[in-house]
Amino acid sequence: MFSDLTNLVIMSDRFQARQTAPLNRIEAYWRGLSGGQIPLRSQVDAGSIESDLEYAFIAQRIAPGMAKLRVAGSHLNDLMGMDTSGMPLSALMAPSARVDLSQALTHFFRHPGITRIKLKGETGIGKPAISGEMMLAPLCSDPGEFDRVLGALITSGRIGRTPRRMSITGVSHVPMADLDLPEPGPAPMGELAEPASVFEHKSKSARDPEPQKKHPYLRLIVSNDD
Repeated sequence: MFSDLTNLVIMSDRFQARQTAPLNRIEAYWRGLSGGQIPLRSQVDAGSIESDLEYAFIAQRIAPGMAKLRVAGSHLNDLMGMDTSGMPLSALMAPSARVDLSQALTHFFRHPGITRIKLKGETGIGKPAISGEMMLAPLCSDPGEFDRVLGALITSGRIGRTPRRMSITGVSHVPMADLDLPEPGPAPMGELAEPASVFEHKSKSARDPEPQKKHPYLRLIVSNDD
């Protein structure tokens, strides 16, 4: 009996590891960019995380405790049943969870590091139980201001009837000083583009003349409003 219970625990741990693997890989990618410093937004390369791109997003701080989605992977749109580009990050949360999210974002922007947020979906008719996790990692705009987020959100369970807004069941934060980060290296230019007139040193055409043909299946949604 005890052997069987041990196996169940091991299987549960492996299942959890598989579920959070995309978040872990995106966080590992951010760590590789960091070199002990907050990476620039322009360093983020979609091709380097293409297998997990559906879960990724870029958000911009617009006010204390508030951030707006600038680039969103398809999983976020599937959860909401609509384009999430240009929406506040809090739109993904149940009303009861928005104060908690605001507090987490306020702390994140005051103390840059890695934030993990445990999530649980609201249930109801056509809305089966789902759980999830969000990861937030800091980015700077090209002028050097810390006002961007490289994030990821993954859920486990059938989405069902949308929108599927989430409640928060736990928040953890590790500041950069406590992260085991690699030594600084060359800073590559990235491809996960926002409007070039505001956020990019180089135009899209200078980096990738036809980015949609390069990754036609990734279904990224970009907000074009500044």
